[in-house]
Amino acid sequence: MTGGTGSDGGQRPRRGLTARPIARLLGLCLVAGLILAGITFPLVGGIGLVSNDASDTVSATSSDLAAGQLPLVTTVTDKQGAPIAYLYDQNRQNTPLEQISPEMRAAIVAIEDRRFYEHDGVDWTGTLRALVTNQSAGSTQQGASTLTQQYIKNYQLYVTARTPSERLKATEATYARKLREVRVALQLERQLAEGTSKRQAKDEILQRYLNIVFLGNNSYGVGAAARTYFNTTPDKLTIPQAAMLAGMVQSTAAFDPVAHPQAATGRRNEVINQMRLQGMITPQQAQEAAASPLGVASAAPPANGCIGAGDAAFFCKYMVDYLGQAGLPAEQLNRGGYTIRTTLDRASLTAMTAALRNEVPARQRNVADVMAAVSPGATRHEVTAMGSNRVFGVDGSELETSYGLPWEPVNLGAGSVYKVFTAATALDKGLGIDYQMQIPPDGYASPIYRDGQGNPFPVRNAGSYAPVLSMTDALAQSPNTGFVKLMEYTGVAPVVDMAVKLGMRSLAEPQGNGGKSIAEIAKEQNQGSFTLGVTPTSVLELSNVGATLASRGTWCPPTPIVSITDPDGAPVPVSEQPCEQVVPPTLADTLMVGMSKDDQPGGTSAAAAGENGWTRPMSGKTGTTQQNKSAAFLGFTPGLSGAVITFDDSSSPRPLCDGGGDSPPFPCSDGNIFGGKTPARTWYKAMNPVLAPTPVQPLPATDPRYVSGGTNEQIPEVVGQSADQAEQALREAGFSVVRSAVNNRAPAGTVVGQSPRGTALPNQPITLQVASGSVPAPPPPPGAVAAPAVGPAPGG
Repeated sequence: MTGGTGSDGGQRPRRGLTARPIARLLGLCLVAGLILAGITFPLVGGIGLVSNDASDTVSATSSDLAAGQLPLVTTVTDKQGAPIAYLYDQNRQNTPLEQISPEMRAAIVAIEDRRFYEHDGVDWTGTLRALVTNQSAGSTQQGASTLTQQYIKNYQLYVTARTPSERLKATEATYARKLREVRVALQLERQLAEGTSKRQAKDEILQRYLNIVFLGNNSYGVGAAARTYFNTTPDKLTIPQAAMLAGMVQSTAAFDPVAHPQAATGRRNEVINQMRLQGMITPQQAQEAAASPLGVASAAPPANGCIGAGDAAFFCKYMVDYLGQAGLPAEQLNRGGYTIRTTLDRASLTAMTAALRNEVPARQRNVADVMAAVSPGATRHEVTAMGSNRVFGVDGSELETSYGLPWEPVNLGAGSVYKVFTAATALDKGLGIDYQMQIPPDGYASPIYRDGQGNPFPVRNAGSYAPVLSMTDALAQSPNTGFVKLMEYTGVAPVVDMAVKLGMRSLAEPQGNGGKSIAEIAKEQNQGSFTLGVTPTSVLELSNVGATLASRGTWCPPTPIVSITDPDGAPVPVSEQPCEQVVPPTLADTLMVGMSKDDQPGGTSAAAAGENGWTRPMSGKTGTTQQNKSAAFLGFTPGLSGAVITFDDSSSPRPLCDGGGDSPPFPCSDGNIFGGKTPARTWYKAMNPVLAPTPVQPLPATDPRYVSGGTNEQIPEVVGQSADQAEQALREAGFSVVRSAVNNRAPAGTVVGQSPRGTALPNQPITLQVASGSVPAPPPPPGAVAAPAVGPAPGG
């Protein structure tokens, strides 16, 4: 019971004052005296509604009541404005009085406070009558709270009180609380009437009451109750509907229309009768209303929180966490009545969810498939969708989770996708995407690649590669030894810093209670394995890396917010990190082109692209971690970026095997999953239907500086020069030289070949093939005399 028994509501028969002991009459006189004293003089500390603080004056309380904001439902929508979730502590929509039907207004006045428009906040007639009756009976038989007093009690209970003890104090059955309630009611009505009419002040009280009162089944106020019980709006409430709701104020439990339909019908008809007796409705209207069925459509309020957002639940949870970091905590969202328009694109989410669960069904044990998509932009990076094959839930099973899979770091890492950061660092240091990378053989012992004890650890490849590849081809084919070798030039620390700059911001966050960040540890330990993606990775951040490159090197926080407005429609500011130009625009453009062969023949995702009919220009990079426990794919176009990670989400991860075809991945003893399999297939399945209606966008233009490399890394062309001249030119350009004699008919000492050509790492040895001036004679036929060696050609 949160309202009251009303003032002359008619629900209980009056009892005459019978003979009682003298002590009871004296008690009655004492109480009457207390009422007078309580109204006339200030109350002492200790009898307040919530606080014992002496500064908690009646005036301050009434001012708070006059200006206070009720807890309201926050509505979360997608980008198109369709609701996806409701966040609330109390299911309440604030409804102006003019949008509440006259029948509802009449019903609540009739049963709870018939003299509402006559008194000044306290119904003295009803108060004295109830006082006499209750004192005579020795127990509470009648109530006398006006709607104003009920509003005060409800406000203290549902708005001010936050702890169980405060809520208990707001409803305690003491004369001290009632006296204070009386004084606050008188003050509040006077305050609201200042500068306006009494009728307008009364309408304001009635509006506030109808919006605050609890009406059962998690419905606060008539707006929520109208939807909960009748699936309608408060302006359309009929006489019997309004009477049922008004009757529930006395006891939402006893008159619950779902649990106790007969009791609810009887109580409703009491209200209808009071409306008739007070001339609010005609006898015919009363008769028809009382004969009508309850007509309760349901008693299910909208699902509270992200759990009710379905496939959008992961996105919703990310949005709540994001706003918490931006200064709008969940508690404020659950009470603020905001309208939050998000960046979620329903079509993208639908396609993404279908792709994820097509590749890995929701109930596939030990295998999670997660994805996030971000749209690039110079001033905003909007999260268009995120999802998982797993269902968002809290049932405790391994097949449901409330963990932020699409944005929280996956501990198993993203594998060779991190080679993108090494390539970006190499370009920043002067190389170009045409740089001919050395690809050491499988088992290469790099000086920066060591095990946990600091011992040299051989780098392994997942296939066979040419000894030299351009950086573009190396990104598409992904040789491990080549990128570890490249990081010997770039250094580990700059690659880690590049990863953070491009979007892996969580790597720079302190771990635990003020511990070092993953980035700090990787740099301190000079982890050559960083380029192979062994660190925890957020799928959302990885997707945002693609958005950064597609935005010409501009990083922006991946935002889920388009706008937030308060209940009055005023914009609510959100504190978001500013965008940053993290790499030169032409570097980003050129690297984007340098990553454009992954879906082409020879690229690691070419098979997945072909299976799904992919034909657009794109940039991509696959990744697989050690023992095939996780695999990843980053792909992006000029208009949209997405990342996928497939991994064993159990407490004891095992290698994963890709079933291929219609068979989903599964844990196995010797994994064979790669980024070009399940992750890439998921990506192409999700992106194709989303991008299909949009125009094909070409990749950006490249810049010669980042294609061929900077001037310090350009290798002088020395073929045809003498060995001495060539060596001098190369050393002056900053390169060391190694000579290698070759049999050649060119004049002796002439350079006939150099390796590498075009660009090289600073200080990288350049091998010169120097002609011997002759070639060996061909071997004679059996029994013949050997021919003399052939000398230089004439004029050579």
